[in-house]
Amino acid sequence: MQNGKTRTEYDSLGPVTVPAEALWGAQTQRAIDNFQLSPHRFSRTFLRALGLVKAAAAQANRECGVLHDAVAQAVATAAHRVADGEVDDAFPVDVFQTGSGTSTNMNANEVIARLASEASGQTIHPNDHVNASQSSNDVIPTSIHVAVTLALEEQLLPALRALRGAIQDRGETLNAYVKTGRTHLMDAMPVRLDQELGAWAAQLELAEERLVGVLPRLAELAQGGTAVGSGVNAPEGFATTFCAALSEISGKAFQPARNHFAALSCQDTAVEASGNVRTLAVALMKIANDLRWMNSGPLAGLGEIELPAIQPGSSIMPGKVNPVIPEAVAMAAAQIMGHDTTVAIAGQSGNFQLNVMLPVIAHNLLASIDLSARACAAMVPVIEGFQVRADSLMRALEKNPILVTALNREIGYDKGAAIAKRAYREGRSVMEVALEDSGLDEARLRQLLDPRALTG
Repeated sequence: MQNGKTRTEYDSLGPVTVPAEALWGAQTQRAIDNFQLSPHRFSRTFLRALGLVKAAAAQANRECGVLHDAVAQAVATAAHRVADGEVDDAFPVDVFQTGSGTSTNMNANEVIARLASEASGQTIHPNDHVNASQSSNDVIPTSIHVAVTLALEEQLLPALRALRGAIQDRGETLNAYVKTGRTHLMDAMPVRLDQELGAWAAQLELAEERLVGVLPRLAELAQGGTAVGSGVNAPEGFATTFCAALSEISGKAFQPARNHFAALSCQDTAVEASGNVRTLAVALMKIANDLRWMNSGPLAGLGEIELPAIQPGSSIMPGKVNPVIPEAVAMAAAQIMGHDTTVAIAGQSGNFQLNVMLPVIAHNLLASIDLSARACAAMVPVIEGFQVRADSLMRALEKNPILVTALNREIGYDKGAAIAKRAYREGRSVMEVALEDSGLDEARLRQLLDPRALTG
């Protein structure tokens, strides 16, 4: 409240005191006063989508004859200011509000109406003009789909592809390194480092396919369903006209939902998208933890690689360096899994013709996408910068008793197990013990026990 000055606004419940310079009106102020559960506000990505939705609705209303050209243009121009982030401070409503997101829809309507009125000299009404042919019940689900589409295509997918490319490129340089494979965290048959990184890259490729796969369903929009899905107060053809306008101004291809009743009453596509982001988080945690294990030690752990040292690791132990980025990424992945649980619970809250947890779905899903993109970006220099400790790989590989698996067809499982146990017990290589106990000559043993050959 600037200098304590106020003005009085009115809505259907009566007068409301609003800060004099605020762009919002009575309904937004009531929401500010009533919803004070958290410090969380809608993200820039969501406000951008909401502004684009309002601009496209204004254009569709003009084409459908609902708004005169001058009014529609004023509304669209003001809505683009919202989309462009010029007035983000004018959206102070808590995410934890009415389940339809009506308070944020009215926040947008009031801000756009005020901006449009001031710029055009006309009287633009929040409901009659800015919200014409719309309801919060289709605006907010539409904005969720638009925001998630933008966030996936412009943030997460590019970051994911960059990380996958970095892993693939680095893997191609590591073909010469053979190491002990591990299953159950126990020694197993050898693998090459390029194979290990290739598995990570494949995980990310599959994660990308899943995220791309949900985009066609996100492109189906609820707009035009208005209050319950029947399209009351929207002119014939509004949904199609709206989607064409939104596609034009956003550069993304959108279309009307195949069933507007479903588009309002459920958030299954948002739940699907969240699940796909969670699956990426699972992959990121796996990769991060592999890096932590490979870096562990360097003396008392595996010590297979050395991650870039980017900051001191201890406030008490001089010289200690920790795998801080993989740890941060693992925590981000855990947070994303928590977001997904919230989205799944919220997705169940479709009661008859409306889901009533729309704001928390938008908040958590967009937060997951943003966090995932940042986690992918943070991992790139780790992948590009780690050093291989070839001597450590070789020491472990030479004494790996599981190499005896390669002798199974020649000497049988039981005899192989006896050789492995003796080699482990005596701290000797499988080659040494097999020369004594297998009955095979050295040339044949060297052929069978060549670690690189065993990597396929």
